[in-house]
Amino acid sequence: MRIKTVSLPTEPAVLSVSLLSPAEAAKPEPGIVPPHPKPVARKQVPIQQPAQLVVPSEAPVAASVAVPPAQTFVASTPPIDAPPASMPTQPRFDADYLDNPKPTYPPLSRRVGEQGRVVLRVRVGADGLANDVQLHISSGFARLDNSALETVQHWKFVPARRGNEAIAATVLIPIVFSLKG
Repeated sequence: MRIKTVSLPTEPAVLSVSLLSPAEAAKPEPGIVPPHPKPVARKQVPIQQPAQLVVPSEAPVAASVAVPPAQTFVASTPPIDAPPASMPTQPRFDADYLDNPKPTYPPLSRRVGEQGRVVLRVRVGADGLANDVQLHISSGFARLDNSALETVQHWKFVPARRGNEAIAATVLIPIVFSLKG
């Protein structure tokens, strides 16, 4: 096979360049001064930490454990023109009169020595019922996680409030499964 090279005549492309004079910069009109916003004071907003519920290795007892949550303060800046709104409270699950049962320790988990801490994310409705329960942090053992999930789905809560109105809110619930009595 033979390859034949053919050269075609091409005309050079013409490139034209012209220099433009720089445009005059726009000068700001004197006398117009933009307003400066007023400084906003920062408020300390308490953030409640979830209480821990410990499941003992003995048979579960029907009494709930009320543990006051620890508070952490975080600085926040409210909007400038917004009127001060009342801060919503967190849903509560540790009130004694709610009679929320502790999760049962799965017998097989007890036998093989499984222990751990489960953290559940619960969406509490304005009616105080758990609308959605999700595993937030696993204990590492499916039996312990499932026991906590199934039990908390039937819990009753004191709903969060904004002023006098009950509102839906999310709360993290830690549950500890421990064989130490």
